[in-house]
Amino acid sequence: MSSYVTRKTPGDTEWFTASRFGMFIHWGLYSMPARHEWVKTREKISEEKYEQYFKHFNPDQYDPKEWAKAAKAAGMKYAVLTTKHHEGFCLFDSQYTDYKCTNTPAGRDLVKEYVDAFRAEGLHIGFYYSLIDWHHPDFPIDMLHPRRDDENAYELNHGRDMRKYAEYMRNQVTELLTNYGKIDVLWFDFSYSRHEVPKDKPWMKGKGKDDWEAEKLIAAARSLQPHIIIDNRTELEQDLWTPEQYQPMEWVRHQETGELVTWEACQTFSGSWGYHRDEATWKSPELLIRMLINTVSLGGNLLMNVGPNARGVFDSRAKAALAAYGEWMSVNSRSIYNCTMAEPKFKAPQDCRLTQSMDGKRLYVHLYAYPFGKLFMPGLGGRVEYAQFVHDNSEVLFVSGHGELVNAGIHMKEGVSQTEDLLVLDLPPVKPNVLIPVIELFLKD
Repeated sequence: MSSYVTRKTPGDTEWFTASRFGMFIHWGLYSMPARHEWVKTREKISEEKYEQYFKHFNPDQYDPKEWAKAAKAAGMKYAVLTTKHHEGFCLFDSQYTDYKCTNTPAGRDLVKEYVDAFRAEGLHIGFYYSLIDWHHPDFPIDMLHPRRDDENAYELNHGRDMRKYAEYMRNQVTELLTNYGKIDVLWFDFSYSRHEVPKDKPWMKGKGKDDWEAEKLIAAARSLQPHIIIDNRTELEQDLWTPEQYQPMEWVRHQETGELVTWEACQTFSGSWGYHRDEATWKSPELLIRMLINTVSLGGNLLMNVGPNARGVFDSRAKAALAAYGEWMSVNSRSIYNCTMAEPKFKAPQDCRLTQSMDGKRLYVHLYAYPFGKLFMPGLGGRVEYAQFVHDNSEVLFVSGHGELVNAGIHMKEGVSQTEDLLVLDLPPVKPNVLIPVIELFLKD
C-alpha cells in the first residue's frame, strides 16, 4: 500500500484521488466577445453594453452529450462546470435572479443538461461557483470590479449590502445542491482579502471569508451533501488545495503543519479559461501529457480546462488537445489512475518521472527522453519481478545485481555503482510509437 498519508478532510476524496484527471469547463456570456473570461473588467465594460451578450446568448449547437463523450474519451473521470462566473450570469434556472440562461434565447437550464449528460457517461459531477459577482447590485465595487475607475464609483457603492449578497450565494448554492442530485465537487472561486488596496480608495478593500460569510456557506453546502469535496478558496480550509496555472515541484503541503494535502492543479490548454478566439499560446500535446504525469508523480490531480465557444462547441484546437490526451491515455492510463508519488526509496532516472500504484505493487517509469539502449535504475536491484511497456504489454528485459551485471558485460555509467541495488533495463533501439512511453515494473512482495 502507498505509504503516503494526507491530511484528513471533511469530504469524500477516495474516488477523487483514484481518478486523477478531470475536465474544467469555463463557459458563459464571455464566450461571445471571445476575449478572455475577465473581459468585462479588463475592458471596464458597462452593464448596458454587456447586456448585449445576455440579449443574444444563443448556444444553438450546445450538446453536452458530446462534451461528456469527449471528456471520457480523453481519459477524464470527472468534470467541473462554471455554473456562475465572475460576470454573475447563471447557467442554471435560479429563482433568485433574472440574470440566467432561461431568460436568454437559450431558453433552458444548461446546468441540468450538463449534469444529465456527464452522469450518463459515468463521470463524477462538479460545480464551480464564483464568489465574485460583477452584476449583482449588492456586490461592493472594489479593485477588481468593472466600475472601479468610474468617477462616481464611491457613490455607486453606497447602499450595497454584502450581507444580502452572502445570503444570495447561500440561496443559490442550496439550489445547486438540491435540484441536480448528488454533486461530487463544489469549486468556489475566489478570495482576495489580502490584495493591495489603492491608497486613495481605501474603501475598495478585497474580499474574503468574512465577506462571504464562509462558515455559513460551507455549513449550508455540507448539510445538503456531506460527502461533497470543497476547495479552500473561501479562505476556509476544507478538502482541496488548488494551485492554478503553475506546476508544483513537490507534493503540496499544509502551510502550518507540513502535512501532505489533497491537491489539484488547474490548468488551461492555452492562456485563457474562457473561449478566446485570437489567443495563440496553445500547449503542445507532449507538454499537456507531461503536465498530467508530473502532477500524478507528485500525488496530485489535474483539472484541465476547456472553454466552449458561444455556440456551445469545443473549438478545433481544444478538440485536438483532448484527442492527444485520449490517444495517450487509451494505452497508458493505468500509470495514472489509482497511482500516486513513488515511494522515496525509488529514484527517477534523468529525464524520467515515476508513479506508483496505490497498492504499492507496480512502479511506472515515464520516459521523457528515450534512453539509448539501457536505462539504469539504482535502488531497484532484486526488487523487480517483471517489466513491460504499458502501451502493448511487450516484455522489457532487465538485469540486476552484481553477478548478472558482470555476466551481461554491462559497463557502468560514470558515478553509478556496480552494486546489488542496480537495475538495468534493456530497451529496444527504436523508441516505440508513443509520445511518452511508459514502462511498468512489477515489484516483488
